[in-house]
Amino acid sequence: MEAVALPVAEYEQLLASRRQMGGQSARIRALSEKLRRSEQLLDDLEGLVAAPEPVRGTPLGAGDCSEAGRADVPEHGTEAAKDEAAALRRAVAELLRRHRGTSS
Repeated sequence: MEAVALPVAEYEQLLASRRQMGGQSARIRALSEKLRRSEQLLDDLEGLVAAPEPVRGTPLGAGDCSEAGRADVPEHGTEAAKDEAAALRRAVAELLRRHRGTSS
């Protein structure tokens, strides 16, 4: 073990630097956790908007937009597309509320 003689002012500066490093470590851990949750949110959002099946809570048939807007298919008209868009907005809003609840 080696000993080093320091003036009091330098020793106090070393202690202050050590405290700052401890605080920065805690902030880095907190930011890392927030980043992990944000990445999970983005993954969930990506899965939600890319899902080929209807969004939870949408009317039957509103999830399939392959025939949306066709005049000869009344159940897949503009109203069904509006319902699907509204259901998607609700699902995204629900996901964001859940995420905010875990990030506080």
